[in-house]
Amino acid sequence: MLRRILASCLFTLVALAPALVAAAATNPAKIAGTASEVLKEILQQAPDRAIPKDLLRNAYAVAVIPDVVKVGLVLGGRHGEGLIAVKTPDGKWSDPAYVTLTGGSVGFQAGVSSTDVVLVFRTRQGVDSLVNGKFTLGVDAHAAAGPVGRNASAATDIALQSEIYSYSRSRGLFAGVALDGAVLRIDDNADAAMYGANYTARQIFDGKAASAPAVLTRFRDQLDRY
Repeated sequence: MLRRILASCLFTLVALAPALVAAAATNPAKIAGTASEVLKEILQQAPDRAIPKDLLRNAYAVAVIPDVVKVGLVLGGRHGEGLIAVKTPDGKWSDPAYVTLTGGSVGFQAGVSSTDVVLVFRTRQGVDSLVNGKFTLGVDAHAAAGPVGRNASAATDIALQSEIYSYSRSRGLFAGVALDGAVLRIDDNADAAMYGANYTARQIFDGKAASAPAVLTRFRDQLDRY
């Protein structure tokens, strides 16, 4: 019996590999364009189905990872690439850096699905951990499914005690989602490809990188306008 289970798991992982590899091969410019479009659509949603404005107003960082691919059959996995920007001391938003989101899951699941993921960081702590290496949601910082609507923040978590709030959008539905165990990393290769040099994420956030391409500043400008 154990051998059958292990064989089934191995077969599943082999089957999942092409989908996850394909997801990882996306062009950085395309990722930025899609992330900006997803952010624009989410910020323009009706107030009763949106991220509470006070949560975004007081956020330290926002990450958008579009088209996170989740594949599974008993064993599952997810992978996505996107952008993260932080709020600077003057209240403006920084140029974005690239991130990858990966994570596994176990359970009765089948098929392939894609969803857009939004992470709202309330403090600098999680971002500091991220720029210094990988960051695991629910381990390196407390994470929770984000509240939705005008008054959802008060109804869901009066003190807004979580450091990170996570959301997903799939098939037109937008809601808070738990992502404990998912790993977030800075994508240095994508940053270098778009900024033209090996700038660290912190240098990008601090405005010390070269001028960002328009496809990246569009993401920053969306946050500033909101």
